[in-house]
Parts: sequence; structure tokens; C-alpha cells
Amino acid sequence: MYMDGVVIAGVGTVLLMVGFMVAVGWFVVHDAKTRGNDKHKQDGR
Repeated sequence: MYMDGVVIAGVGTVLLMVGFMVAVGWFVVHDAKTRGNDKHKQDGR
């Protein structure tokens, strides 16, 4: 396979997008767990 600058840039872009999605997913899960515990404490459950 011929690897020129465009191919390398494309692979790098895809890796950055996947990494960003994983980071956002981790943040959402972590934040949901944190806020979920606080909400139950306030509601008295």
C-alpha cells in the first residue's frame, strides 16, 4: 500500500476522532455515576 501524507493524515484523523469519542463516553459515564449518587441523596431514596 502506498503511504503518502494524505493517507497518514486520514489515519491520524480517524484515530483522533475515535479517541475523542472514547474520552467523551468515559466522561459521560463517570459524570452520570457521580451525579446519580448525589441525586438519590437529595431525593431521600
